[in-house]
Amino acid sequence: MRARGPSTVRDLRRSNRSVLLTTLYFEGPLSRQELIQATGLSSASVSNVTNELIESGAVVEAGAVDSEGGRPRILLRVNPARGFVVGVSIGSRRLVAGAFDLALRERSRVTVPLEAGSHDPDEVVGRVLGAVEKVLDSAGNGSAPVLGLGVGVSGVVEHGPETRVSDQTMGWTQVPLAHLLRAGTDLPLFIDNGAKNMGQAEIWFGAGRGTRQSVIALVSSGVGAAIVTNGTIYQGASSSAGEWGHMTVEVGGRRCRCGAHGCLEAYVGAGAVIERYHQLAGLRQPPQLDEEAVLTRIVEAAETSEAARQVLDETALYLGVGVANLVNLINPERIVLGGWAGLLLGSATLTRIREVARQNALQAPFARTSIELARLGADAAIVGAASLPVAEFLRGGGVWVPDQAAPRSISRQVLVSD
Repeated sequence: MRARGPSTVRDLRRSNRSVLLTTLYFEGPLSRQELIQATGLSSASVSNVTNELIESGAVVEAGAVDSEGGRPRILLRVNPARGFVVGVSIGSRRLVAGAFDLALRERSRVTVPLEAGSHDPDEVVGRVLGAVEKVLDSAGNGSAPVLGLGVGVSGVVEHGPETRVSDQTMGWTQVPLAHLLRAGTDLPLFIDNGAKNMGQAEIWFGAGRGTRQSVIALVSSGVGAAIVTNGTIYQGASSSAGEWGHMTVEVGGRRCRCGAHGCLEAYVGAGAVIERYHQLAGLRQPPQLDEEAVLTRIVEAAETSEAARQVLDETALYLGVGVANLVNLINPERIVLGGWAGLLLGSATLTRIREVARQNALQAPFARTSIELARLGADAAIVGAASLPVAEFLRGGGVWVPDQAAPRSISRQVLVSD
């Protein structure tokens, strides 16, 4: 199947650059002959466009391979030194920033703690900008340009004339995050929900790679998901698709942080799991705690503690029901469970989660769905954020179009018109 062709010669040329650059990024190194076969472009188009990409520095030669009865074939790949990108993940307790080359290899990282209950947008933005400056100073990028800054946040990210973020965990309502960041940086800026960013990373490099229909589920303090359809992340009518954590799993159940009752997040989010454990164990929960450290101890104690064992079994039950709902509603070929809490819980209860999902999902779609753990670990959040400017670089065919606040997914399936 071929996409409808661009309307002008200029558009066609840019489309062809994007097709070739994207193919090289995910499948390279490749020879020009292999690019012809992979993209369906003509020999002349591949020759002309690859020469343009080499001249611009976006593509470089990567050695040669022997060919039958002829000269060795020159291999091409995307130049990782063409530019740098920065990814930032903002959570309720900390933000993490990383600088990456174009191949998304990390060059530097910084973690900045955020005090619980102190999430004034101006203060958080100041910490983000300081972290970005630090990672770029440490990255040693020299003269290479910084192609963009990708930012991941929890909550709903609305893309429009102004990018706004609403997150009840942070106490944010319609915060003009892009506007606030632009006041302190002239880097091209991309902002999206952290679960979708994690999904982008897992699609490109992790457990979602090679799938066309999948769900990348994030479980941490909050719960969300990236719904992948035809290789791209579904945004929904107002960019809020994927709020899996606010699917009702028990009518009139536990109160969620969003204000509703019975949300999945109220049973499987890290804070909810820890709260239930303290209740079952008859322990008083301290007002301030390290969720990751406490949840790790609960998982480790499951062999000796009845309270820990019971709370993990209940959590697996609700996660399995949540996964079954995804199977029935989305019909994905793969569901990937990630996020720091998802990986902790999944490592201990994945068999139980799969069995509960099997019991509660329709038989035929469940049989065609694999349920796996994410492969990129905690790094997926900032890698996914950093992938946003890389996606724009690929979409533009290596010609940078600055200051695009709304992320655009790059599908691994290339549709072209020659």
